[in-house]
Amino acid sequence: MNRRFCLLGSFPGTVVTLRGDLTREIMQRGYEATVLTAAPEANIEADIKALDVDFQAYHVERNAMSVRSDLRTLLELRRYFVDSRPDIALAYTVKPIIWGGIASRHVRHTRFFAMITGIGYAFQGGGLKRRLLSMLVTRLYRYALRRAEGVIFQNPENRDLFIRKKIVDPQKCHVVNGSGVNTKHFKEHSFVDEEPRFLLIARLLGEKGIREYIAAAEIVKQVYPRTQFDLVGPEDPSTDGIPFSEVESWHKSGVIKYRGPTSDPRPFLRECHIYVLPSYHEGVPRTVLEAMCTGRPILTTDVVGCRETVIDGQNGWLVPKADAQALAERMLWFIEHREQWQAMGEASRKLAEERFDVVKVNEQMLKIMGIT
Repeated sequence: MNRRFCLLGSFPGTVVTLRGDLTREIMQRGYEATVLTAAPEANIEADIKALDVDFQAYHVERNAMSVRSDLRTLLELRRYFVDSRPDIALAYTVKPIIWGGIASRHVRHTRFFAMITGIGYAFQGGGLKRRLLSMLVTRLYRYALRRAEGVIFQNPENRDLFIRKKIVDPQKCHVVNGSGVNTKHFKEHSFVDEEPRFLLIARLLGEKGIREYIAAAEIVKQVYPRTQFDLVGPEDPSTDGIPFSEVESWHKSGVIKYRGPTSDPRPFLRECHIYVLPSYHEGVPRTVLEAMCTGRPILTTDVVGCRETVIDGQNGWLVPKADAQALAERMLWFIEHREQWQAMGEASRKLAEERFDVVKVNEQMLKIMGIT
């Protein structure tokens, strides 16, 4: 009988783009694979099934807080684990980790692993609501991960936070270089010879630094009005989501060009000169890695996850989070030092190949999970 592997996520769109290479590698090593996510759109479901996996949709509301909804998620996952008894389960993002970790405790045969791709909204501090949410999520994580065989982090800071909060035993912790990036799929491209063009790809969330990107663009356009600022990404229904009416107002004013969501960022990366991500927190940001592979200088924030992608002054610059003025000043630096783009872009590509290549990251993952 073949060994069985389960990949448990919530957002269907990330299965192929973030975990596709890993799933293929595991199947090549003799495992049957099952992917569980929320119900996808038809085109995304087709992409997932093209991996040649067994796909099962389950009920999960990524951004909702509802006892009834989460109980349904737990019961559906418990039913899956009891019926299918996978040998190895890998869960990523908050709800799959929590409810999958709790559900898998009913099946001693299953070796459960969690991948923390970022600490998210709950651990970012703030008012009473966030503090209460942080306490709840901490307790749920602690219970869900008690019997996990391994917990995989994408940066040391997130690992240290979980250890400090006594969520997980330090002996179970591992750190890998993000989700990795396919350096063959994302090829290096020369710069288009036109007016400077900045690009930000992200879900439309406040904590991605989108409002700072807009404010910085307004400052830069006062000096260099022909500079173009592109924004690519889908709406997000979470509490931190930016109303689409606000995005439309930026687009109509001409301060940015909103290009909509995309399933393939490569055309946008080829068009841009500088990639920008003013995020407040990340695991290791995938879009930055893709931009690095394309050979683009990076402008991002000096925060957990983002700082792993930049050697300051070599392949880009780090700026303080939530500081539109500092962001604008570095944008102006890029515009006025065009001769540095090529060297910085080449340094980005080299760093992506040496540290973040998906083949190397997946080898780390397989070793942690004991898949030979």
